[in-house]
Parts: sequence; C-alpha cells; structure tokens
Amino acid sequence: MPGLAHYMAQYDHEHTSPWNKLLHGVGIPLIFAGVILAILTWWRLGAALFVGGWLLLFLGHRVEGNRPAFFQGAVYLLVGPIWVTKEIWHAVTGSRSSRSSSQTSAPRT
Repeated sequence: MPGLAHYMAQYDHEHTSPWNKLLHGVGIPLIFAGVILAILTWWRLGAALFVGGWLLLFLGHRVEGNRPAFFQGAVYLLVGPIWVTKEIWHAVTGSRSSRSSSQTSAPRT
C-alpha cells in the first residue's frame, strides 16, 4: 500500500497551476469551516461555506484541466488538506525542503 509520500507526490503532480493552488488554499479551509459551523451552530452558513469551497476546488481543476484527485480514491480527501497545509507553510516560512536537494549535496565521507 502506498504511503503518504506517494500520495503527496501524486497530488503535487496534479496541482501545478498557481490559480489551482490558490483556489485550493482558499477552498479546502472553507470546506472545513463549513463542516464545523454546520455541526456546531449555524448550519446555513456552514452549508454555504461547504458548497462554496467545493465550487472553488472544481473551478481550480477546470483551470488546471484535470479531474479532482479524490476521483482516484477517497484517501485524497485527507491528502488535500495536508497538501494545502504544507503549501501554506512553505508560503509563510519561505522554505521549500525536499529530499532530492539534500541528496544532491556534497558526498559524505
């Protein structure tokens, strides 16, 4: 069974457009906020945020020209929020760590 790194790499591969990344960066948190609001208090506002978030995701995939990753498997419903969190973290901190860059550094002696 593939691990998280495999799913994250696949998600990265299918989300390369800056517009798609931006729409996911807004849409996925809206979906989560909508679910929380719908469960806890204001179900109408929660439902509106939930639907609005999904519309942004589908718009992002229209811009990208591909289908949403969750059509390949439900696991991507969990990978998406992790990926967005990683992308936001990289944008805020300015860091972009990758295993390949550490592996191409000077050889160890």
